Amino acid sequence: MSFQNRLDGLLNKGKAKLKEFTDQHQAPNQNLPQYQQPNQYQQPNQYGPPPIPYGSRPGGPAAQQQPNVYWQAAFNPQTPVSHIFEQETGDHGWGNNESQNYTSDPRNSFFTPDGKLVLRGIVQTSAPDNKYTSARLVSHQKLDRQRGCLTAVLSAPCAGGIWPAFWLLPSKPFTWPTDGEVDIFESWNGDSVNHSCLHWGHFNGEDWNKHRVVDTPIPSMAHQPQVMAFAWDQPDNGQGGRAVWYINGGVVMKADIPPGTRRISDWNIILNVAMGGNVCGGRLPSDGTYDFVVHELKMSEEPIGGWNQFGMDWQRGREGKTM
Repeated sequence: MSFQNRLDGLLNKGKAKLKEFTDQHQAPNQNLPQYQQPNQYQQPNQYGPPPIPYGSRPGGPAAQQQPNVYWQAAFNPQTPVSHIFEQETGDHGWGNNESQNYTSDPRNSFFTPDGKLVLRGIVQTSAPDNKYTSARLVSHQKLDRQRGCLTAVLSAPCAGGIWPAFWLLPSKPFTWPTDGEVDIFESWNGDSVNHSCLHWGHFNGEDWNKHRVVDTPIPSMAHQPQVMAFAWDQPDNGQGGRAVWYINGGVVMKADIPPGTRRISDWNIILNVAMGGNVCGGRLPSDGTYDFVVHELKMSEEPIGGWNQFGMDWQRGREGKTM
């Protein structure tokens, strides 16, 4: 995908989200198609070895061995997905002319026996309705600290018409983009490029520069898990501060936390797999399943290397370009 196409995609995404968050109604979820229920999730060999466990819950035995981890999602197949996430639903296009119907159906989001979360996009164009189904999950847990680090180990689907994302928004209700948005991982149309983004302020001609992005090619995206992290440091009053985005331990972007945004401790995690829409240039995925696998999701009191390392990462990081 060319730079201009990626720029057009970011602009379309911004316009789409402005419309989404100003819409007053959401269409109900109806008439789910009957797909085969996954009895188990087979992990492809190319995902590599599982990540080192950090504990299954706050205060658990393994978590006590890693004192800087203050929350970790426990992906237990005996626990409903709704225990950890709100399962947002709807097929109203989400302000971006997207084709998927987000559902709470266990075929679209589930925990595996080996302790992973799967968001599964299902495409069956021969179905009479709900040809495109997927999942959009919002964590009940907030970031909950004035400073910390959020880390996820992700295996992303890479294909035309597919748009997986791992991102942050303030808890509801909020105003977009005034209250802010952070995108840690998102990739479009299987281009194996991650778009780290920060949005705030307004979306109009005068505030065109209140959006920052860094595009990072990840050639291995389709073949192995990626470690995506976001570290933040805010003063006690929740105004200002600094943030750094990481991919596989490397710094890819930094930003001052803009004044006027919601304090970061009040933000939630969002995971979703969108299909088609303006960001994908109208391209639709082919029939099949598209799995966004979350191997690990945790929040720590400090980033890898501690806050001294964060300071050095800040010094050598780069600001995102304007949209």
